[in-house]
Amino acid sequence: MAKELKDLTKSEENYSQWYNDLVVKAGLAENSAVRGCMVIKPYGYAIWEKMHDALDKMFKETGHQNAYFPLFIPKSFFSKEAHHVEGFAKECAVVTHYRLKNDPEGKGVVVDPDAKLEEELIVRPTSETIIWNTYKNWIHSYRDLPILCNQWANVVRWEMRTRLFLRTAEFLWQEGHTAHATREEAIAEAEKMIHVYETFAQDWMSLPVIVGHKSPNERFAGAEDTLTIEALMQDGKALQSGTSHFLGQNFAKAFDVQYVTKEGKLEYVWATSWGVSTRLMGALIMAHSDNNGLVLPPRLAPIQVVMIPIYKGEEQLVEIRNHFEKLAAELRAKGISVKIDDRDNVRSGFKFAEYELKGVPVRLAMGPRDMENNTIELMRRDTLEKETLPLEGLVAHIEQLMTDIQKNIYLKAKAFRDSMITKVDTWEEFKEVLDTKGGFLLAHWDGTVETEVAIKDATKATIRCIPFDAPEEEGRCIYTGRPSHRRVLFARSY
Repeated sequence: MAKELKDLTKSEENYSQWYNDLVVKAGLAENSAVRGCMVIKPYGYAIWEKMHDALDKMFKETGHQNAYFPLFIPKSFFSKEAHHVEGFAKECAVVTHYRLKNDPEGKGVVVDPDAKLEEELIVRPTSETIIWNTYKNWIHSYRDLPILCNQWANVVRWEMRTRLFLRTAEFLWQEGHTAHATREEAIAEAEKMIHVYETFAQDWMSLPVIVGHKSPNERFAGAEDTLTIEALMQDGKALQSGTSHFLGQNFAKAFDVQYVTKEGKLEYVWATSWGVSTRLMGALIMAHSDNNGLVLPPRLAPIQVVMIPIYKGEEQLVEIRNHFEKLAAELRAKGISVKIDDRDNVRSGFKFAEYELKGVPVRLAMGPRDMENNTIELMRRDTLEKETLPLEGLVAHIEQLMTDIQKNIYLKAKAFRDSMITKVDTWEEFKEVLDTKGGFLLAHWDGTVETEVAIKDATKATIRCIPFDAPEEEGRCIYTGRPSHRRVLFARSY
């Protein structure tokens, strides 16, 4: 790599620092002046936009519409659902005043003590309360159901230990909130949406995930059931990458949202909520990238092909640029995004390193000899393989390569994930595998919150999920020895 970019920490030396370096040096995000908040830079935001657009299309194809709800939530709303307030109370940012004034002592501005709000406002950590207060006005009859809303928004959770994308005080996300006439319909909705996330993770992010139910202790605050997709990062830690919640009638009862059935009876509405956030950016980075920088699946790469001319003098540059522009037009016609980097203030070696760092899937380079031979040098980012190819048939080759790279990144991540799933049967084995190998551990658990908490306290490992496809299997809990009917998935996590 170019000297200027070589100081990327090696992942095997310090994975955490490697991640931080990569986020900053690849131009994805940086820390802001506000503690715990981040600035998402244009390149990072371009990836998020691709995620947003793909997911948004999938939501609309499943019948959902976008709406927008207030950033501020009256404090009294949170007291209506006991589990919900308990789950979020420690993370809430609170607005108490609405005005500033000049400091009488001339020291800038101070909060005006006369401008105290009658009721404090919570900056939304999630929107169930404000949305269900709104749904009360929208829902009167079975004819008003279902309501299938999604919002793209920012939320605030006052985290004390923050990491870019993975855990920040403010982050971007989407949150779906749906209302249904029956329990069955709401459960089907929650299941449908977790599979939408599963498809997105696999088809767009090249990220293999395990789908399952959260244990009672790990459920969303106020949910009867939480479904999750769990991914494995290259350091052997799990990352919860999306959740979908069956909320029962908890929020409908809290906000008195009832509807008149076809039979003329009053019934409480059934609810779901589901969401993914900019945390997916962290998953994308940690699941695929290497010591040279990002490795991006083509479907999420802002630049899919970069073209770099190698030349001496303006005449050669003009000639190479003409070749590139013709090629770029053909690629763009196929829906492939292209950048021609003909900057003359940095060397081609620096450019090569820069686009490796940024994870551009395909790099093309052309010099005078290539022009003579009607060839071009192609390098694919996922394998770092180089080859010299004829210009003829190149567009079709690159088009196929986009599919091949997308698939290869997925298969590599899946092979790694599968190699890191270990069945364990004893407490000693559990601890040993956790400390020496990491990854996902399939183990028996007695089904109690007490045991789950005890295992977490002893090892920092949590139940990531009870997989949908977990077979019935009689066994003994690794911690208590009590009977268990299936294995669950444990891991240390982000």
